Amino acid sequence: MSETAGGGLTHFDGQGRARMVDVSGKQDTFREAVACCEVVMRPDTYRLIESGGVGKGDVLGVARLGGIMAAKQTGYLIPLAHPLNLTSVSVDFRLNPPQTVEVRASVHTVGKTGVEMEALTAAAVAALTIYDMCKAVDRGITIQNLRLLYKSGGKSGEYRRE
Repeated sequence: MSETAGGGLTHFDGQGRARMVDVSGKQDTFREAVACCEVVMRPDTYRLIESGGVGKGDVLGVARLGGIMAAKQTGYLIPLAHPLNLTSVSVDFRLNPPQTVEVRASVHTVGKTGVEMEALTAAAVAALTIYDMCKAVDRGITIQNLRLLYKSGGKSGEYRRE
């Protein structure tokens, strides 16, 4: 394993240069991460999503696919993330009247590094897809509070947001 810069930031070497972390010496373990965010919109936009009345089609169905596809591409989108062989990706939505859609993404793999970035990317892109599908009727949509809720696996063990 390479040394890290002060503070334990693993994406920097001892001289402070960006690097991809060498995970070749790590054991394969089951890894899971869950992330979420909220999409806040006008109540009339929320009702269109809820009723399926958006002219572009099934907003949440398309957003689910966008999130899944994004998780699979994370290693190409985030400069120092490893491309991973994901074993499961799910994106789900909770409708919170009168104006919020909660996006929740869960990602699994068996590998040498975690899937936190994949879960965060899936939630973010699913939310962006909702914006894209609804921007014709509501350009004021806000995506907020993107966060990791849970991760397990690897040497650092379990993390659960309180």
